[in-house]
Amino acid sequence: MTVLSLDLPAMYGDHHVTEVRRILLDIPGVEDVYASSSFRVAEITFDPQEVDEETIKSKLDEAGYMGDFSMPEETDLPANESRGQGVFFRHTAAYQQTKRTISFEQNTPYTGRPLWPCPGMKPIIRKMED
Repeated sequence: MTVLSLDLPAMYGDHHVTEVRRILLDIPGVEDVYASSSFRVAEITFDPQEVDEETIKSKLDEAGYMGDFSMPEETDLPANESRGQGVFFRHTAAYQQTKRTISFEQNTPYTGRPLWPCPGMKPIIRKMED
């Protein structure tokens, strides 16, 4: 048996640990998986006669767990001056008299996926039963 340790920057929650374990344990030859969302690391015990490191890495990369964790960043450019540059911005409204906040919203375009970049999370597709 061989033990492979991988840094998985996008494994930031316990639901990712469950998904990473599911993905890896479905690969023939993978015997055990220890994954930690706190340390963002996975330790995989596998049989090198049945599976190689590249197959394991490619499955995790395909699911979005390898590589850097990307987050949209806001700029200091006001939304009315963005000139269509795809700037993310937030808007807050307040009562004029009391100056207390009454609402909060963030304008983001719909891209067909969750707003928070969550690897392993795909749209739910219902299969029609025969």
